Order: sequence, then C-alpha cells, then structure tokens
Amino acid sequence: MRSTLPLLLKTDFPSIERKALQTLQVNLGYLCNQSCQHCHVNAGPNRTELMDEATVDLVLEVLGRHRIELLDLTGGAPEMNPHFRALVRGARALGVTVMDRCNLTILSEPGYEWVADFLAEQEVQITASMPCYSPANVEKQRGQGVFDRSIRGLEQLNGLGYGIEGSGRVLNLVYNPVGASLPPPQAALQADYQRELRKHFGVEFNQLFTITNMPIQRFGAVLLSQGQFESYMQLLKDAYRPENLETVMCRTLLSVDYQGYLYDCDFNQMLQLPAASQSGKRAHLSDLLHTHDMGAPIRVAEHCYGCTAGQGSSCGGALEDSQAAPVTESVIEFR
Repeated sequence: MRSTLPLLLKTDFPSIERKALQTLQVNLGYLCNQSCQHCHVNAGPNRTELMDEATVDLVLEVLGRHRIELLDLTGGAPEMNPHFRALVRGARALGVTVMDRCNLTILSEPGYEWVADFLAEQEVQITASMPCYSPANVEKQRGQGVFDRSIRGLEQLNGLGYGIEGSGRVLNLVYNPVGASLPPPQAALQADYQRELRKHFGVEFNQLFTITNMPIQRFGAVLLSQGQFESYMQLLKDAYRPENLETVMCRTLLSVDYQGYLYDCDFNQMLQLPAASQSGKRAHLSDLLHTHDMGAPIRVAEHCYGCTAGQGSSCGGALEDSQAAPVTESVIEFR
C-alpha cells in the first residue's frame, strides 16, 4: 500500500502548544473484525498487533498517578484485545470515565456476545461508528451486511438504556463522508440521523460526531490510486480556519500505541510520527510516571489541515458547527 507520509511531512501548518492533559487515547491493537475503506488505522482481521498485559498495567498506573479525565479506547476493535475487560474495570475503579469506540458489528461477532452487557455494567460511554444512515453508503464503506448488523447492535444498546434520555448511558454515533469531501454541518446532520433512525428503526442515540477523513493509511492510499490526493489536500487547505487551532484535540490529548509509545494524536500514530519528550528520546507511557508535562511542541504535518478545515474535526466531532461545509452527497437511501 502506497504511503502518503512523504507528501505530508513538508508543511506550512502553524505550530500548536499543548495544554493540560485531559484525555489518554489508547489504541489496544489493530485487530478488527472489519476492513473499512475509510479506516485511517488500516485495521483488519489479519492484523496481529495487540497491547500486552504489562502495557495495560502501565496504562492503569499512569491513570492512577495523574488526574486524567477520560480513557478513550480505540483500535481496531478494542474489545478484541484479551485484556480489554481488565483495563476497563481497572480504570473505572480509579474513577476514570471510559469511552469505547465500538464498530457495532462486534456486538454480534461470535465469541463477543458479552460486550454490550459488560459495557453497560461498567457504565462505559460508547462512541459507535455509523458512517451514514443509508444502507447503501454504509456498506460501500464497510462491507455487505454491516448496516443491518449495526442496526441490530444499536437496538441491543437501546435495550440496555444506551442513548435513552435520562438513563445516564451515553451512546454517540460517528459519521464519515463516503469519499473525498468535507462532512456536512454536524447539528443539521445529527437531526437527520435522529429523525431517520427513529422513523425507520426506532433507534435512539445522544449525539452525532462528524469526522473528516484523513489522507493517511487506507483512505490515503485510495486517494493516491484514484488521483485525488492533491485535490483533497487543496480542499482541506482552502477550508482552513485558524480559530479551530484553539480547540484541536491534540492540545489536551495524548495517543498511546499498542506498545505504549506516545503520539500527539491518533493520526500521528498511524503515520509513525512519535511525540517528543523532554529527554529528546521517543516518548513512552513510562515517561508519564514521572511527569505530566511532555515539555515539547506538538508535531504537525499537512494532514493537520483535516482537523482545522471548515467546522473542524476531532475524535469528538466538529469543533465549530456553524462554519461547516455544505452537504455534497445524498445520504437518504433506504431499502
């Protein structure tokens, strides 16, 4: 697979200073039961990289040492890591909020039928991938049958109280554009999702997060193969809004790979652009046992325009919904 990294390193993107660490985003491995076209991790069923027990214990030690508000678990399918439950239980025992980035189909994967009940038992927040409310668009990105399995997963979670007003169990959905376009306005699209999912399936959820597709890994390779990489980068640059710099996720987040190495964001992790440490060595979780301050500037490259274009984009959705891109695709298409 052709890499976009050489095309991203030379950049005029402005420097960013770090604020206080609030979120530890931990990638538990690249193993996944799906192989989505837009996946910036290049995860899939044949990946073998998984965080081991010693590194999971180190995550818990860091959480116990610092006042980190949120443990954001991602992958791959994070639930496929054999130490997933131990990590969640340990973090919750420390009083840390835990969020699971769930692809929904894992809930019906043989051997993982325990996932939904476990997440509810531990009061884990769920951020679920649902790139569209149209079956055709979802299956174009994620494969045949994925939409129906996703709906069944949402129904199961609703049955456990997730997404139901007053339950306290948070269920958020994530939208990605099908192709090389910016996401539409988050608030308007959330209203569309809520209306259509409620009308056709009786499904409820709390919030919708719109996330810009990053020109790296699998999606970056698709852009290169289709001759769209340069035009997509120009789209991101033309939509750049400097006010989004204040709230980009890398200011308050550190990303951890399955080996325990630190990155300024999940996207830098996928590009193997490690965070710098005060010692100048490659930063590791063990460094956080001794300091809460990384003491080094955030590493930027051309893909950072993806987080600051239009309404902005982060793992928590749009940064500023009032400055969004217009809708450029039809997403209403039900069987």
